[in-house]
Amino acid sequence: MVDIDILEEARKVFAIEIESLLKVKDELDENFTVLVKEILACQGRVILTGMGKSGHIAKKIAATMSSLGTPAYFLHPAEGAHGDLGVITKDDIILAVSYSGETD
Repeated sequence: MVDIDILEEARKVFAIEIESLLKVKDELDENFTVLVKEILACQGRVILTGMGKSGHIAKKIAATMSSLGTPAYFLHPAEGAHGDLGVITKDDIILAVSYSGETD
């Protein structure tokens, strides 16, 4: 077994997570308000999409939203390009998750 200080490592992880949350908190702007209002007003489903690791995050967000009562669905972008866009209706909104913001 590796000799590590488990509590110290856990504290390091929590410190990193806290720092990240504080950074996100400071970066919140009017775009966040607009997004929340759009989701609350949505008459259809929130369709989440993302590629790679961002796709995994989008899947988790969709599952969490569904569990909390907001109809949500994950649509893989590659599948969307091959016919699955038909699941999207005029009442849905799409939330694309991207780490870099550069994915086509």
